[in-house]
Amino acid sequence: MDEIKQSEGNQPAEGQSASINQTSRKKKAMIVFAVLAVVGALSVFFYIRYKSTHISTDDAFIDGHIHTIAPKISGTVKSVYVDSNQYVKVGDILVEIAPVDYEVKENEAASAVNAEKAKLAEREAGIDASRKMLAELTARMGAAKANLQLQEANLRQAETDIRRAESLFKKEAISKEKYDRTRTEYDVSTAQVKASKELLKQAEVALETQRAVVKQAEAAKVTQASLVKQGEAVLDSARLNFGYTKIYAPTDGYVTKKSVEVGNQIQPGQPLMAVVPLNDIYVTANYKETQLQKVRAGQRVDITVDTYPGKVFKGKVDSIMAGTGSVFSLFPPENATGNFVKVVQRIPVKIVFDQDTDPQHVLRMGMSVEPTVVIGD
Repeated sequence: MDEIKQSEGNQPAEGQSASINQTSRKKKAMIVFAVLAVVGALSVFFYIRYKSTHISTDDAFIDGHIHTIAPKISGTVKSVYVDSNQYVKVGDILVEIAPVDYEVKENEAASAVNAEKAKLAEREAGIDASRKMLAELTARMGAAKANLQLQEANLRQAETDIRRAESLFKKEAISKEKYDRTRTEYDVSTAQVKASKELLKQAEVALETQRAVVKQAEAAKVTQASLVKQGEAVLDSARLNFGYTKIYAPTDGYVTKKSVEVGNQIQPGQPLMAVVPLNDIYVTANYKETQLQKVRAGQRVDITVDTYPGKVFKGKVDSIMAGTGSVFSLFPPENATGNFVKVVQRIPVKIVFDQDTDPQHVLRMGMSVEPTVVIGD
């Protein structure tokens, strides 16, 4: 009976203890709720704060320069010196085209140039001879002029003598023999003047003819010199084509998209392979136009690559494209026609990696990345 009474006496105490425990749990729950609310509010605040200073997008990929290798001449592939994914350095030979045909054309062009140069030398020799003859005829004409002047002076003296002789003969002061001799001298002087004038005319005609010959020879030289230059141009073109039979790497990089084999017939401009340098790759990030209000060149960028989870690469904004991607598409939109539906456009942003990028993590073009531009602290 005592035990029963004792147990009945303890029942109110246990009820009171349960009530106290329930009140304590409510207080703890309220405290936890309050803490969670504060933590949630702080998380939302810092998230909003972070999003206002960190602009990110998942529409981004690693981009770079692709050097397409194509021949400048047609022909048969003689040798291929590289394989796909092989690393090459600038100046390494990639492909060689059979050079026989182009070597023959070069030799033919060289022979034609030599023949034209020989003709040019003949033209120059002819001009020298014509000029010497012109100088000689000029001297002859000068001599003819001097001789004419001499004969004219003699004629004037003979005219004076004949007038004096006629006066003296009429006065019978001189003999008829002397008078006749004086008349003869006058006639001779007259004939010599006529002969000298005729010789001078002949010299002038010969001189003009020779001048025409010299001009013609000089014109022929100019024409021949043009033919030489034309032949040299053909020779230069043949030499270039012969040099184009070997195709070299334009830069350091890796061979990709190789589609040429020995024996293939190739044409100018036909893509044979591509060389991709990986030392200057960058990120092309297509940000929404509403995200670029505070984005500027030079801002720091954190870059995560899907291939390397947890690894953050460092970079900076290099430039912002001059237009949206749709503007430079094959068929740009024409909002002035039809119904218009406003769509948020994306603008490509070029992001370059820092020079000290981790070389242990190999990056390749086309990898998906998520860049985050830091526009504030």
